[in-house]
Amino acid sequence: MKKLLALLLALVMSLSLAACGGSDEETPSDTTDEGSGAEETAGIAAEDLQIGLICIHDENSGYDLAHIDGLRGACEALGIGENQITMRINIPESQECYDAATQLADAGCDIIFSDSYGHQSYMALAAQDYPDVTFVACTGDQAAVAGIPNLKNIFPYTYESRYVSGVVAGVKLKEMMDNGEVTDPYIGYVGAYPYAEVVCGYTAFLLGIQSQVPEAHMDVQYTNSWYDLTAEAEAANALMARGCVIIGQHADSTGAPSAVQSAREAGTNAYSVGYNIDMLSVAPEAALTSAQNNWSVLYQATLQHMLDGTEIPADYATGHADGAVMISTLGDSCAEGTQEAVDAAWAGIDDGSLKVFDTSKFTVGGAPVESYTFNSSIVDFTTGNTIYEGQEYETIVDGAFQESVFRAAPYFDIRIDGITELNPS
Repeated sequence: MKKLLALLLALVMSLSLAACGGSDEETPSDTTDEGSGAEETAGIAAEDLQIGLICIHDENSGYDLAHIDGLRGACEALGIGENQITMRINIPESQECYDAATQLADAGCDIIFSDSYGHQSYMALAAQDYPDVTFVACTGDQAAVAGIPNLKNIFPYTYESRYVSGVVAGVKLKEMMDNGEVTDPYIGYVGAYPYAEVVCGYTAFLLGIQSQVPEAHMDVQYTNSWYDLTAEAEAANALMARGCVIIGQHADSTGAPSAVQSAREAGTNAYSVGYNIDMLSVAPEAALTSAQNNWSVLYQATLQHMLDGTEIPADYATGHADGAVMISTLGDSCAEGTQEAVDAAWAGIDDGSLKVFDTSKFTVGGAPVESYTFNSSIVDFTTGNTIYEGQEYETIVDGAFQESVFRAAPYFDIRIDGITELNPS
């Protein structure tokens, strides 16, 4: 019966993405808040804590590898043995996730993480069935409005590393223009799905580029998959065929960087900015850098609450200031002065003087964005039905869009001027 109920509810709650926080119904969520006011418990000794991890793919996916390495690193820092981690890999966003979660709970796991957005509804069902186990849907967005006290969400400030990787691309683009190699500052972006997490990331990426080349513009080609080597390579090739000279990505394979490397070897003057992992091994001449998440920071903070017996925030996010996001090693193809530009960007982000979504830096329909409302309700995109009711928040404050303030997961979904989605549906 549980499986039947799980499947029925999951169908209603299907939001088949893969990677996104939660939101507070009463006040704007402080994504760095240490708890919800619940009473503290006894805590668990490090040597006794049992941890489960559910991955949508395996270590061949840069995204999943970042989670696997992140959890292992967090456990090592906290004195938790690797033999205390039980992993379930290649678990799709389906009933199999519920089954994996309940099996881990039955096996004695005290806390269970899943790494894909589409796992979230099944994690919520498992949390209701196992109230004494903590379920953390990484990249989720429902925990703070779902009313399930043992369901949690965590998410890093991905837009920060996207912006800085854009700075890297922008410095290179400016060099190419100064050298007469490029006359049209035309950028391509391989995106998984046309949802807020991807929109937020590619917008931050272009804004980082425009900090160096204000006239830069970008086309986005969607693959409608988080991990598809062939589709990502084909999208990159299509964008280069249109004239794009730098290809960014929000997809989880090495398909796009590999395609750019092959194109360079065939005489195309193009470069790549990757995601999740350092792409220099597959694109030694094409790769400039990759935007990366240091998941160990978020895993460690969450596990520390388990050890201390303190309440885990329903919705937790943090960024570069705490080491949760970064960019990979700069490739040899990067332009002179790139490191200095990167250092300046990180310094501005960390001290607050640089706002990634400064509204003076972009327009919509030729006009500035002076007001924009975020509704924190959770909606089934396939039916339009509201799953959980949330509040509305004004996101433009002091001249900047307040990303990951009212919810950990990105909610910036404004389509700004200078970006064209080639296949948004």
